[in-house]
Amino acid sequence: MVLATEQPTREELVRRVSDLAPTLQARTAWSEENRRAHDDSIADLAEAGIFKMRVPARYGGYECDTRSLVDVATELGRIDGSLAWTASVYWIPTWMACLFPDEVQDEVFSTPDVRVCGTLSPGGMATPVDGGAVVNGKWGFISGAPHSHWQEIIAVMPGDDGEPAPVMALVPMSELRIIDDWHTSGMRGTGSVSTVAEDVFVPSERILPLGAVLQGQSASAHNTGSPIYRVPLLPVASASSVGAVLGMAKAARDVFFERMPKRTITYTNYTSQAEAPLTHFQVAEATMRIDEAEFHAHRLAEMVDTKGVENATWTVEERVRARADLGAVCRLGKEAVDTLATASGGSSIYNDVAMQRISRDMQAVNLHALMHPNTNTELYGRVLCGLEPNTLYL
Repeated sequence: MVLATEQPTREELVRRVSDLAPTLQARTAWSEENRRAHDDSIADLAEAGIFKMRVPARYGGYECDTRSLVDVATELGRIDGSLAWTASVYWIPTWMACLFPDEVQDEVFSTPDVRVCGTLSPGGMATPVDGGAVVNGKWGFISGAPHSHWQEIIAVMPGDDGEPAPVMALVPMSELRIIDDWHTSGMRGTGSVSTVAEDVFVPSERILPLGAVLQGQSASAHNTGSPIYRVPLLPVASASSVGAVLGMAKAARDVFFERMPKRTITYTNYTSQAEAPLTHFQVAEATMRIDEAEFHAHRLAEMVDTKGVENATWTVEERVRARADLGAVCRLGKEAVDTLATASGGSSIYNDVAMQRISRDMQAVNLHALMHPNTNTELYGRVLCGLEPNTLYL
């Protein structure tokens, strides 16, 4: 199937998101309360083409570069961190679906504005049978699952030599059971529920060795010539995630300056918070942290895009630096939000003030296993010290 589609510019996609800001922001309270994205917000993002950004052009997708993901997610993160996270998560498994054989992609992308959720953590067992495997397992933190058509799962399957190894498989959401267990303090609007497979048959063409995927190997004939599909998974996942975090940090700054003109500092002689030297220090420090986070986000995107265009081999140091850049964005973004939240006073803890939601969301992101600043920084330092990485997720 070949579809002609107009390829919007990066700036056009950002503008589309920006135009939706009032509408999307009006639904943030609903998403918090109902613990998932609003159906209408998903429809709005679909109409804006956000779910086409990692879809191959031959299916009507945009095949956007990584910098476009960062900029669009940043703008969306300024509006709603949970919604930005959900869109970012869709981009990663959608990209992963593009590594499968072309006939599998024909099936996946036959659905307009298809949404693929997923995980990188093994949560099940795959038993080989004729024509494929039978999968049983449970996967948690599946962001966007309530609005997904497919899920990318990771399971452990015995190989031809009998040795177990992780595999990546694509499963229709209709064949999985959703457990509504997403009761959290942060990122409440992401619908990151658990999913369960019970004797689900997966045909062999929808199963790939995870090790090959992590090394950037693809089973697709059509996509091998496209720069965005010939880079390793973890740098792609890292670069796909940073924009939402950067956007949340910028959202905190936006909210702070919106509220500042009407705020005094209680129990002091300051009639305006803007007069206090402490405020000057806090806003400057937070802004510098956001600037630093933006540097790491853009450096990461540039490395992924450049090496994809050049079809260049990735060194181990480059791979772990991608994760270090991701961790740096998370750490610096949280530091900026913490500073601005502290400066926002007791009135900011009310539910109708966005600062408290942004602060909770940023805390949750920094606890994510792949994004945790300490884990990523340690990994980078380990390799810089001449040691082998202690993970396959590079």
